[in-house]
Amino acid sequence: MHFAHSAPWLLVAFAPRLLSAALIALWPCAASATPDAAALERNKALATRVFTEIFNERRFAAADELYAPEFVNHGLHRDISLQEDQAAAQGEVKAFPDLKMTVDLIVAENDLVTVMWTFRGTHSAFGYGLPPTGTWIEFRGMTIWRVRDGKIIDEWTTFNSLSAYLQVIRHLKWWFLGLLTVLGWLVWLLARYRRRRVLGAVLLS
Repeated sequence: MHFAHSAPWLLVAFAPRLLSAALIALWPCAASATPDAAALERNKALATRVFTEIFNERRFAAADELYAPEFVNHGLHRDISLQEDQAAAQGEVKAFPDLKMTVDLIVAENDLVTVMWTFRGTHSAFGYGLPPTGTWIEFRGMTIWRVRDGKIIDEWTTFNSLSAYLQVIRHLKWWFLGLLTVLGWLVWLLARYRRRRVLGAVLLS
C-alpha cells in the first residue's frame, strides 16, 4: 500500500467537506461580530423618539418606554439620574413653549447611537436662569446614547451654551442700552440735586 502517494488524493477528496465543516463551525462567531442591521435601525428609531415624543409632542410619560431605570446622563462635572434628566427636559419645554427639536444626522454603531440635533424655540418663560426675554434661540448640539435591551442606558451630550446666552444678549441689547441711559440720567439728576443742596447750605451760612 502506497500511503505516501494516496495521502494527497485523500486531502483533495475530503477538502470540500472539511471546508464546509469549518464554515459551519465559524459562522456563529462571524455573525455575532457583524452588527445586525435591523438592531441598528431599531436603535436609531429609539433615539429619534426622544426628540419627537418628549420634546416635540410633550409626551413625558414616554420616558418610561425609552430609558432604562438605571439610566445615567454623564455630564462634564457630574452624572445625572433619569429623574433629573427628565426634569431638565420638562423645564426646557416650559421655558420654550414652541420648542422644536430636529434630528440633522443620526449614526448607529454596535450599541451606540450618535445624533446631531438642532434646538429652536422662543424663550417665553423662566429658564436658563433668566426671566422670559422673548428671544428666538437656535443652536446645534450632539448626543451619544448607549442602548441595551431596547432602552437607553447612558448619555453624553454636548452643545455650546454660550451661544444661547449671546443670542439673548443680542436680542436685549437695545433694552440694556435704554436701561443704562435711564440710570445715567437718574445719577446725573441726583448729583445735581445734591450739588444744589450743598450750595444752598453754603449760602445760608
